[in-house]
Formats: sequence, structure tokens, C-alpha cells
Amino acid sequence: MAGQGSDAFLMTLFLAHLRRRGLIWLLVILLPPALLWLADRLWPLPLKDAEMARVVVAEDGTPLWRYADGDGVWRYPVTLQQVSPYYLQALLTYEDRWFYRHPGINPLALARAAWQDLRNGQIVSGGSTLSMQVARLIDPHPRTLGGKLRQVWRTAQLEWHLSKDQILEIYLNRAPYGGTLQGIGAASWTYLGKPPSALTRGEAALLAVLPQAPSRLRPDRYPERAQAARDKVLERLAYYRVWPVRQVNEIRQEALWLAPRQVPQLAPLLARRMTQGNRSQGRNDHAGRHVTAAA
Repeated sequence: MAGQGSDAFLMTLFLAHLRRRGLIWLLVILLPPALLWLADRLWPLPLKDAEMARVVVAEDGTPLWRYADGDGVWRYPVTLQQVSPYYLQALLTYEDRWFYRHPGINPLALARAAWQDLRNGQIVSGGSTLSMQVARLIDPHPRTLGGKLRQVWRTAQLEWHLSKDQILEIYLNRAPYGGTLQGIGAASWTYLGKPPSALTRGEAALLAVLPQAPSRLRPDRYPERAQAARDKVLERLAYYRVWPVRQVNEIRQEALWLAPRQVPQLAPLLARRMTQGNRSQGRNDHAGRHVTAAA
């Protein structure tokens, strides 16, 4: 009987030990995602469409009048479907070829960038994916270790909450293009006098590279720099056979052509009526950021 009692006691200790270990492993498994969930609730993505510029457009999309946002920035909101496929090809090939495949951070690109920076003794490549660039655009941060960690966190949140197309669309509308211009829509109309859906291959390559250094590469001020940067994009497109080599070589012979830069000011009175809510003559598109004047 004493032996049986001892065995039962040992079995009880053993089961208690298993329960404790089970609870520990349960905590190990559940605690990280629980902490991430809590952090996501405490520090949500700053995705509010804050004070987007308002643009009055004709029915064909031509800007008639624009109103800058609270910071004096002009954006012409667009969707993926309103942008030339040439631009999307140039952007993804030059900035982030694996955009639709990586989880927001590309370890190979970061390692390659670190090696290039180390070899050159200075920062020559950042290794940031488009998702990481969007994270910086929606939540600017200092270029410190803490800032980089915050960028990684925001990148993870973007990938959790949004689709790849939604992330790309944020980039299209918030990428800097020099001065008070943000987004491919504003850049296309301002620099080239046309909608982003009508970009040629050469124009698409030019606008794809400008956000890398928008002040230094502004084509209206530094056309030689802008053309050299455009040609780098073209070289990569040819290297990866995204565009035919023959066409790329022909485009490289083209000089930059820019439309006369001017603020759309074609219908001030109509614009005022539209933005004051005269819905009998217009309609709001893109969450109220476009006011389309009906004929």
C-alpha cells in the first residue's frame, strides 16, 4: 500500500510538471502575437486621409483648379487603374522587383545594400522596399536606429492591414516629386501636362525615379540630372528584359520634354461653386478629393 501511495504521489508530481510546462509553452506561443495585437491597437497606422488637396476636374480628368492641403501640398489622387502600366513597370523594376512576393521587408535587398554601403564607405543604397518607403511617408522618422525600428514596425502593420495594391496606391499618391508636389498624378500634370494614364515609356521612367531625390532631380530645374537618372531606370528595364532593348536604346536618345509648368487655373468661379457643395453641377470622387464638373 505504501508503494502504491508513493507511485500515485510521483504520478501527481509528474502531471503537475507537465501542466506547468504546458502552460509555459502556451505562453511562449500566445504571448508574442498577443503583444503584437496590443501594440497594433495602441499605435495604429496613421492612415487618416488628412487634408488631401482638392482638385476640380473636367469630365475628361483635366484639372481646372486646385486647392492645396493644409501644408500647401498639391496632390491629384489616382487609383492603380488610372496610371500607365509603363510607369508601374518602371517603378517596380527599379525600386522593388519583389514587391508582390516579399512580406514587406526584403532581407536580400537589405544585405546587398549593407554590403554596398560598407564597400563604398558611405550610404549608396538603402535597401528599402516600397512598403518600407510607404511606412516612412505615412510616419516620418529620423534616420536613427530607433527610427529604423519604427519604420519596420509600420511596414509590418501595412502588410497586416492592407493588400499590396493598396500599399502601392498610397505610394502613388504620396511619393514626393519636388516642391509642393506629391503623387504621380500631380507630377504628371505639372511636369508633362497629361494624365498619368497617358505616360510614354520614357516619361514613365523619368517619373519613376524622381522620388529618390525630388529636389536634386527636378526636371524643370536640373534636366541633365533628371535625364541621367531616367537613363539608369532604362538600363535596369533593359537588363531585366522588361522592355525591349531596342526600344530602350531609342528612348535614351530622346531629350526630356516638359510642359510649361503652371498651376491649373481655368475655371475659378466654377471651382468655387463645386467645392461649396453645388452637387447639381458636380459630383465628388476619390473620397471627396476630386470635384468633377459636369458639362
